[in-house]
Order: sequence, then structure tokens, then C-alpha cells
Amino acid sequence: MANTRILPPTPRAYQSKLLIKEIFNQSLKYEPDREIVYRDLLRLSYKEMNKRVPRLAHLLTTHLQIEQGQTVAFLDYDSHRYLEAYFAVPMVGAVLHMINFRLSPEEILYTINHAEDTVIFCHEDFLPILESLQGRMETVQRVVLLSDSGATPDTPLELSGEYEELLLQQPDTYNFPDFSEDTVATTFYTTGTTGLPKGVYFSHRQLVLHTFGLATSLGAMDNALKIGSNDVYMPITPMFHVHAWGFPYLATFLGMQQVYPGRYEPAMLLKLVLQEKVTVSHCVPTILQMLVNHPQVKTFDLTNWKVVIGGSALPRGLAMAAMDLGIEVITGYGMSETCPVLSLTYLNRKTMRHLTEEEEADLRVKTGRPIQMVDIRLMNEEGQFLPNDGKSTGEIVVRAPWLTQGYYKDEERSLELWKHGYLHTGDIATIAPDGVITITDRKKDVIKSGGEWISSLLLESLISQHPDVQETAVVAVPDQRWQERPLALVVARPGANLTDEELIRHMEQFSDSGRISHYAVPKQFKFVSEIPKTSVGKIDKKRIKKELEV
Repeated sequence: MANTRILPPTPRAYQSKLLIKEIFNQSLKYEPDREIVYRDLLRLSYKEMNKRVPRLAHLLTTHLQIEQGQTVAFLDYDSHRYLEAYFAVPMVGAVLHMINFRLSPEEILYTINHAEDTVIFCHEDFLPILESLQGRMETVQRVVLLSDSGATPDTPLELSGEYEELLLQQPDTYNFPDFSEDTVATTFYTTGTTGLPKGVYFSHRQLVLHTFGLATSLGAMDNALKIGSNDVYMPITPMFHVHAWGFPYLATFLGMQQVYPGRYEPAMLLKLVLQEKVTVSHCVPTILQMLVNHPQVKTFDLTNWKVVIGGSALPRGLAMAAMDLGIEVITGYGMSETCPVLSLTYLNRKTMRHLTEEEEADLRVKTGRPIQMVDIRLMNEEGQFLPNDGKSTGEIVVRAPWLTQGYYKDEERSLELWKHGYLHTGDIATIAPDGVITITDRKKDVIKSGGEWISSLLLESLISQHPDVQETAVVAVPDQRWQERPLALVVARPGANLTDEELIRHMEQFSDSGRISHYAVPKQFKFVSEIPKTSVGKIDKKRIKKELEV
């Protein structure tokens, strides 16, 4: 077999690499006076940011003596500081570890030691966590304080200084080096519901290509939700969670105005959306639910707000509620192992003209189509591909340029993740002939009843359409006759008087119309004040099942 042809480069030719600094370098090209806003506390232009990031680089390499390949951790809310770390840490050749502050202290300790953090930048609110771990952080040499007030709190920890004060002491230019684009840039830990958190990692090349994929899919395609340089971006997903879905890199690449809300408070989030004229955000369904149920939400004009929903399925009832408020809501799909974005709802303007509101909502809650450079297939348990016929059900497997190459220090699980040469997601789905993906359930959450599979996600979406249902979660419970049956936890809207009988009647209309089978109608409902969530706001079905066993 003949070899491909590679010509030797001219000795003087510069070999450009896909490094994160190339994303950062775009930020001054077109709108250098655009702002990065932190709550109602701070406003910075891109010109100023382009001085602060070099200052942070000097702080890391000179003052803190961080070397290439070492790991630097951040324990902060969504902030301008985090954005600066997204760039400065990997641009000097170090690895940014984004610590999930919603994990238990023991889980946080595990991730710190497993990632081998050398320095931790810690917000004052989270100092008690590190204080409780004193003496057990095996590789941590220094802690830098992140403070909104500038004051230094009383703490037994030996602090290496306060972030802003230390930045002011550093030069504002830095010669960021070239190195391999396959250099690890970031790491964080999955919040799976089984076992200890698993470390995933991503290279400069992967993050740059993920940014290009997002820019093309959201900027160049004829989609209802289009994003460009004139948009105003605010995350409502923690920056420790999968690079805030890659949007801070995208926003900087395009030179958007960026707004960072700090600690999540519904009133502050809505205030910033209105005050800063935010036009694009992303969040999990529970956060959107909290916002659309805010007592004053109908007094706000949200008609220019575009929101990508991910992390768990977008219920149809919630999509309708958001649409009623004028919010342009779509579904995004991905996972910690995939950087994360794999697919987005695709609604072109030609298609939308012919859709009823209900048909439009049905499309918005589907998993969407793969974004550019993503290859998504369905695979059965024997490793065989299934057709995209809208009927065949199998596990989503994927290839893309930005998928983690494995779990850090865990070869066995890495091999399982990449079985058959595709990354296995654990999500069960169908794919229509036009490429639209519909996730029917997580592999572990499918309800196996009388030899048939019942989708808990579909039941949740249908239950959520009852006007008195605020939130719901469906899980499998053991059944002597049928093996498993669905049980629905329901949070009723304030003042509602819901009963099992009312919800059974509501669900029977969908079985009568053929939307679900008669055997899929839940007969067990449990009314609760809240539904357990994971650290990133997803419904925690493992915990629900465990509590139901007690």
C-alpha cells in the first residue's frame, strides 16, 4: 500500500499550531472596547483583559513558580477571574483543573489529590472547604485568595496573597510559548452517580476545534438560534462544568460582550439579563424552571434571549413555558467526556414557517442534529451499527476531534469508554432519516416492564405538560409481576391540589392517542417539595431510587 505524500517544510516556515492563545489573540481584532462584566461589581474591556491575562501568566510562572505540565486549580463562581484562568493557565503550558465546589469535601479532596494540583486559587466563600482538608492535600504548595471585597478573612490556611493585589505587581506583557497542540490544557471530574469522580482531560487542539465547531454550527448555519459577535453572553452553567460548554472560548474568539453572574441568585440573574441586554445563555432545565417560575418573570421582556438547554432532557412543558415568555430555547447535547457539545436543535427559518407552536416545541426538545465534525451512530450491544430509520433503538456512540482520549489514571474504564473505537455515551436513542436524534433514556434509567422498555424521559416530558406540575422525575421501582414499573415524583405548582387520579387521567390521554402504550402509564405518584439533584443540577435518579428503598 502506497504511503501518503508529505513534503518537508521550508526551514524558515513557521508551523502554526492550534493553541488556545490563538483564540485569545482574536479578542482585540474587531471590538477591543467591548466589556467583560462581573455581577454589578466590575467592568473590563478586552484591552484591559489583554493586560490582565499576561499579568496572571507572570503570577503563575514567576511568583508561584508553576512549571509546564503542572496543574493549577480554580475554586470560584462564574467570574472574570475564571475567564482569565481559562486562557492564562493553559497558555503558559500548565493544566487548568476546574474544581466542582458542589461535590462533598471528601470528593473534592479526591479530585485535588488525583489531579495533583500544585496551586489552588480559592474564592473566600470556599476557604472553609480547604480548611477542612488541611494536611491531606498531598501536592498543593500554595493557595491564592479570590475576593470580591479585597479583604483577607481570618483563616488557618497559609495564603500566598490576594488575586487582584498580586496581579497589580506583575508586568502586563508576556511572551506565550509555542508547544505541541496535543498538550493537555484542562481537566475536570465527571459527576457520575456511580463510584468516585472520573478525571477527563482535553488538549489545546481539541478546545480550539470545539470552538470552531460551535462557531460554525451557531454562526454560519441557517438556524433559528444564531450567535454572532454582536451577542451578549452570560453563562448560567458553572464554569467548572465542561468548560461552561465551551462558550467562554467562543465568546472571546468572536469578541462578544461577556457577563459573569458570580453566585447564582435568580433575582441577580434576571437583573443582569435585563441590565446588560443578555442575548445568549446556557443552563440545565432546573435553572430555566427556576427562572420561568420567578414571581416577577412576566414583568420582564425576555424576547431577545436565546437559551441552550443541556445536562438533562428539556421537558416539553418547560419548553412551552419558555416560548410563551418569548425565550428562544433549544436543546444541546453532550457530556463531560465530549468537551461537551455534540448536537444542537436545528430549526431553519423555512421549516419554522410551516410549524404549529406544538410542532415547534416537539422539535426544540429533541436532541437535534450533530454539529460540524461530529459523527454520531447508533450501536447495539453486539457492536453492530443500526440504521437511521427513526425506529431502531440503540446506544449513541460518537467520534469527533474533541473527545477525551480516556479517564485520567484509569486504563480499564478508558478502554470500556472507547469500546469498538467509538466513544460510548450510555444514552439510548433513535435517529430519524433526516439525522434528527431523539434520546429515549439513559441506559441505566430505562424502565424494563413486562419485557418492554419504557422511556422515563418521555414520561417526564408528558407529565410536565400538566398545568399544575412544576417539576417531575420518573424512576423504575421493582414489581413482582412486571419486573419494574414507573413511579413519578412530582413537585406541584404553589396552590395546586394535584392527585394521583388527576395525573393518571392526564397520562391516559396520551395512551389513548397512541403517544405511549397503555402499560407505560404510571400508576404510582409521589408528591414532594423538591426533587434531588446532582452537583451540576441534574436530577439524581440514583439518590431517588436509594431513598425509595428506605
